[in-house]
Amino acid sequence: MRHQRAEHPLKLDGLAAARAFFAGCIADSDPSRESLWVAHVDDEARCLHVSRHDGDETGTDFPIRQIIADAAVHGSTGMVLAHNHPSGDPRPSESDCRATRRLATAAEALDCTVLDHLVFGGAECTSLRRLGYL
Repeated sequence: MRHQRAEHPLKLDGLAAARAFFAGCIADSDPSRESLWVAHVDDEARCLHVSRHDGDETGTDFPIRQIIADAAVHGSTGMVLAHNHPSGDPRPSESDCRATRRLATAAEALDCTVLDHLVFGGAECTSLRRLGYL
């Protein structure tokens, strides 16, 4: 898990910043296992909290309730998600898209927005926002 100093909060204010941050997170993870990372941010895109949810070679749980609970506890106004595909294919699966849409709908009740969900496959990365899923 990455930690940050409070006096210099990480800003995830766009695709480039999110991709750079999560590329480091994923590089620190076992590439043969899928991991989901969630960054909760405030209204200025400053990172408030980061969590990691580990899976196996075939996938990871998408713990919507836990992610929503974390958003409530930390007062998140936005969240950025990222996960890796051990297969090396950066294209989101149908279940990735479906779970992201479900999370976005649930987050709306807290006035929280899913800003993006990045899927990493090897050195490549796909943004669900850029694909029009968010």
